[in-house]
Amino acid sequence: QVQLVESGGGLVQPEGSLRLSCAASGSIFSINYMGWYRQAPGKERELVAYITNGGSIYYTLSVKGRFTISRDNAKNTVYLQMNNLKPEDTAVYYCNAEAQVTFGASGYDVWGQGTQVTVSS
Repeated sequence: QVQLVESGGGLVQPEGSLRLSCAASGSIFSINYMGWYRQAPGKERELVAYITNGGSIYYTLSVKGRFTISRDNAKNTVYLQMNNLKPEDTAVYYCNAEAQVTFGASGYDVWGQGTQVTVSS
């Protein structure tokens, strides 16, 4: 019922920048959490960053200082601004959210389809 659509991935040179967007749509009462994961070949899926409804923000150490997560609550959209990209940032990036359909209901995880980010010269 709730869908996440990512955009903004692509091919970029080292030290370049990309801005990922993830928009949630459907019957949504609230979104308690929105975040970004990534998965590179041969590696486990890794939490990159998240932001909660209360404004708590987390970054994994490898992206701290380079990536910035933000959220537009009115549009149910989360952004990931990625600066000074490195080849090791190459991965499929997945948007993740905990959606609440009605007041008082339990939240449930929703995943986007993923967007490829490739950092290469």
